[in-house]
Amino acid sequence: MTKADIALAVSQKLGFSKTQCAALVDRVFEMMKESLEKGEEVKLSSLGRFTVRCKQTRRGRNPQTGEQLEITARKVVTFKSSPVLRSRMGG
Repeated sequence: MTKADIALAVSQKLGFSKTQCAALVDRVFEMMKESLEKGEEVKLSSLGRFTVRCKQTRRGRNPQTGEQLEITARKVVTFKSSPVLRSRMGG
């Protein structure tokens, strides 16, 4: 499912124009990105939780050459599904 699919589904469900719904969906995702950039957690009930996690510097290996290298520290976004979603998925 893409953002366009979500906007179309919202449009059909609520009766607003596709343009309005696309703008709404874009704004929701923009707000989520802004929160994550600040290091804040984004919780969506019945769906799950997006968090920012700091990864430490670590040793790695170039798979093509076998050369050892250092992978720099960085931040990554992780998602943990809610128990409600997991149970609906059969897990």
